[in-house]
Amino acid sequence: MRGITRKWRPPLALVIGGTLAAVLTLPILGIVYLRLWGNILGWGEAAWLVGWIAMVATAVLGFLLWRLVLRPIYALTAYARAMKAGTPVEAPDHFGTPELSALGASVMSMGQSLNSRAEGMRAYANHVTHELKSPLTAMRGAAELLEDGAGAEDTAALSRTITQAAARMQDLLDDLARHAQASQGAGPGSCHVAEALEGMEHSIPVTLVEDGPLPLAAEDLRTILTQLIRNAAEHGAEEVTLLATRDRLAITDDGPGISAGNKDRIFDPFFTTRREAGGTGMGLSIVRGLVQARGGRIALASGDNGATFIIDFG
Repeated sequence: MRGITRKWRPPLALVIGGTLAAVLTLPILGIVYLRLWGNILGWGEAAWLVGWIAMVATAVLGFLLWRLVLRPIYALTAYARAMKAGTPVEAPDHFGTPELSALGASVMSMGQSLNSRAEGMRAYANHVTHELKSPLTAMRGAAELLEDGAGAEDTAALSRTITQAAARMQDLLDDLARHAQASQGAGPGSCHVAEALEGMEHSIPVTLVEDGPLPLAAEDLRTILTQLIRNAAEHGAEEVTLLATRDRLAITDDGPGISAGNKDRIFDPFFTTRREAGGTGMGLSIVRGLVQARGGRIALASGDNGATFIIDFG
């Protein structure tokens, strides 16, 4: 989505106030002008001149209202209708007044968010269908073998297969529920990183180098840190370092890092390099959902050692 071009435009209050002032003063000026110049130019000529001045002033005011108010509203309406219909359309890049610019930015952001959620729901549905197929197939195969009268030793193995497949399905469903909750978050709030770290248990040491305020509720930040620290530990890291400034947080680990081939996929739902170990691939997707729910961004920073995730709300 293109950004809105920042140009100076008069505030909407000034446009409306100027129009009302012109509507009020033009007739008064016309009467005064007619009385002053009627005897000099003649009443007919003075009336014609006043009429032309009124027409020109009206045309100028009409053009300004169309350019600063009506045209932006029409463009925003067309954009909203196209977004609703799912038709690709280029977003307007400027609006007439600061108030309409703020409204346009909010509408475009809302449209982009709704489209992203719709695309995400389709992607999640496809991923869930794919991910649940494997355990369901294993359960179905084991059940058929049990029905055929497997031996005692085989029965125990098949039972373990069913139990493991059911546990896998439960893990996937639990992570999906957490991902759905992440899109909402705990609500508006702010906290320091030290507040979120209080009471947290870590499998590896965590060092807070610098603390700062973040526009996240402590519960949401605690969930984000838990996921990222757990992810680092599971991939071989021995320590995680946190550096926070206003509206920005860097999470760095000393693990082996992330390969170039996986960097573009790590936030995709169900993508994991630990599938055999029970990984569901939803941890980083949950983190991104929580960050985006509060209007932030998370990205993997490039580096030679370990992995560094940057969360930015600026």
